Amino acid sequence: MLQDDKPTIARSAGDKTNVLRNHPLFRDLGTEALDQLCHYAKKRTFKRGVTIFAKGDPGQSLFFIISGTVKIGVSSADGRGAIFNMVDAGEMFGEIAVLDGLARTADAIANSDCELFVIDRRDFFSLLASQPVLATKLIELLCVRLRWISDHVEQVIFPDLSGKLAKALIRLIDRPGAAVDKKITITQQEIGEMLGLSRESVNKQLHEWADRKLVRLQRGSITVIDVDSLRSMAERSQD
Repeated sequence: MLQDDKPTIARSAGDKTNVLRNHPLFRDLGTEALDQLCHYAKKRTFKRGVTIFAKGDPGQSLFFIISGTVKIGVSSADGRGAIFNMVDAGEMFGEIAVLDGLARTADAIANSDCELFVIDRRDFFSLLASQPVLATKLIELLCVRLRWISDHVEQVIFPDLSGKLAKALIRLIDRPGAAVDKKITITQQEIGEMLGLSRESVNKQLHEWADRKLVRLQRGSITVIDVDSLRSMAERSQD
């Protein structure tokens, strides 16, 4: 997605028109269609750690983040987890199960206190049927998701830890909705789960980069300071 396509979240969470209009999926809707979408969107709040939906649940709703971060992943019976994506304010999630009508493929857990707009599947399909431009935009969104998954798979199979970690951080700061100051709200355990690495190995590499002033580490977050250096590491790891 181009830089200009990054959604800007309105300060007022209650202003549905501004919040939804600023998302690339909805920005080309006419006034009447946007009003209809706003009527469908219901605001809900979730505390940090609450499961929004679980793998296997029916896909009855589409979610749009007003504020906060949502973690998408799966966990095993023995407590191990894998994180597929971290979704920020201005982004949507839950669209796959909504579109195909099948069960959720992963868990969605509030990674912080969150405010969401929830749109019922039946209402969304009603709007989709009357708005060809929305269908086109949705295809573009799904292509972005597919490229993300392809990058994620490629990232996981990289042989060197530094290359995997550098690529992961670059992908996180390049996402739509990412913080302008390059601060990523994520723990070292969570980024390890994204990459199939131990927390200890992630911690060691991050502290080495922190000593070199490439990143700044804070509790529950990582800020990228030297973007060019990390981007170069990520690119070299693919050679």
